[in-house]
Amino acid sequence: QVTLVESGGGLVQAGDSLTLSCAASGRTFSTYDMGWFRQAPGKEREFVAVISPSGHYEHYADSAKGRFTISRDNGKNTVNLQMNSLEPEDTGVYYCAAAYGGGWPPLMYHYWGQGTQVTVSS
Repeated sequence: QVTLVESGGGLVQAGDSLTLSCAASGRTFSTYDMGWFRQAPGKEREFVAVISPSGHYEHYADSAKGRFTISRDNGKNTVNLQMNSLEPEDTGVYYCAAAYGGGWPPLMYHYWGQGTQVTVSS
């Protein structure tokens, strides 16, 4: 069992930057793919970014490419999402998730955090 806790959300203006952090429990963090998802009000949850266990590989949704950067620190059991040039369309609850054993990029995530709210005003 892995527990994930997101932090760093808040209210920002369009064009601003924000960095989210996810802290994971356990001693096997470095074996998981770690991803970020988001869910806007009234919308389905959507994929944002994922990073491989070693941190060598990253994959992004088209909406995040060039603006968002995912990173991880296996020594601290954390994964971050740096978000630049934020737009109102980025508003939503952002979730951290962990995956294992599903190839690259993963198609299934096994553990989820409870989310952190990001609101981007225009």
